[in-house]
Amino acid sequence: MLQQTRVETVIPYFERWMECFPSIRALASSSQQAVLAVWEGLGYYGRARNLHKAAQIVMDEYNGVLPEEVQLLRRLPGVGRYTAGAIASIAFLCDEPTLDGNIRRVVARHFDVSEDARSTQGEQQLWRLVAQHLPVGRAGEYNQALMDLGASLCSPKSPDCEECPLKDTCIAKQLGIQEQRPVRLPKPSIPHHIVTAAVISMDNKVLIACRPPRGLLGGLWEFPGGKLQEGEDLQGCLRREICEELGVEVEVGAQIGEYRHAYTHFRVTLFAYRCILLQGEPRPIQAADVRWVYPGDLAQYPMGKIDRQISQTLLSSTSL
Repeated sequence: MLQQTRVETVIPYFERWMECFPSIRALASSSQQAVLAVWEGLGYYGRARNLHKAAQIVMDEYNGVLPEEVQLLRRLPGVGRYTAGAIASIAFLCDEPTLDGNIRRVVARHFDVSEDARSTQGEQQLWRLVAQHLPVGRAGEYNQALMDLGASLCSPKSPDCEECPLKDTCIAKQLGIQEQRPVRLPKPSIPHHIVTAAVISMDNKVLIACRPPRGLLGGLWEFPGGKLQEGEDLQGCLRREICEELGVEVEVGAQIGEYRHAYTHFRVTLFAYRCILLQGEPRPIQAADVRWVYPGDLAQYPMGKIDRQISQTLLSSTSL
């Protein structure tokens, strides 16, 4: 949960997660829909799917006991070098380094790493440094101390160097360039997509579709629609998308709302419209499933942020 989210945000999610899935067995035996529902709001839903699959592998291949070795941990879905090192050192007291965002910042400043911290060469240099200075027998404490130092004093902006226990040996501090480390080259511009979504109603119910299990927002439910193509208007885009996705024709009515959201590598502005089914029975051509649902029951279906906002708009509306 902490891989992409701040601690204060994670705490209530973690507590709810442990109530629902108090053991590896409980998580492994739950449905993906139940897992996504508990995770909803944290984003990066691939993490939840990987965690669920990893629990099933641990049950099937390791008799329900999480392996201690880094090599075995890294075979689990979603467990990379950083996560494996953190688990092995902190949970199992193994002499393994790890490198999260906080440790990366501390090490880059302390040793004045001039390479871009996101580059292959910069990443390799940082891993070499944390491994080189790893104290035998105390790797877990060492890793956690660096994480805490980066999260508190050695912050991304305006680090509190005077209170830092490493101030006398920090090269970046001595050179007065601590705020220039870690080096980060400019990111490419983030694309912006215009997207449409249809709220198709019938008999006081609305139609929702389940996204394919893999990929962006995999396994979550949404109001069907898609990306605007060159030369299209919003209504034409929505009619095309509904035909391609569900095999039906709709009449596009009034706009419900305009919603904005930023993902990791792109931003979207979504326009939602009320729609009437003209002919045909919706089929999950490009979706995993489709269902007619009363608006009051939409909370039972895990959704991404924008679709949850649309569902809340519907609940506050006096009519479908």
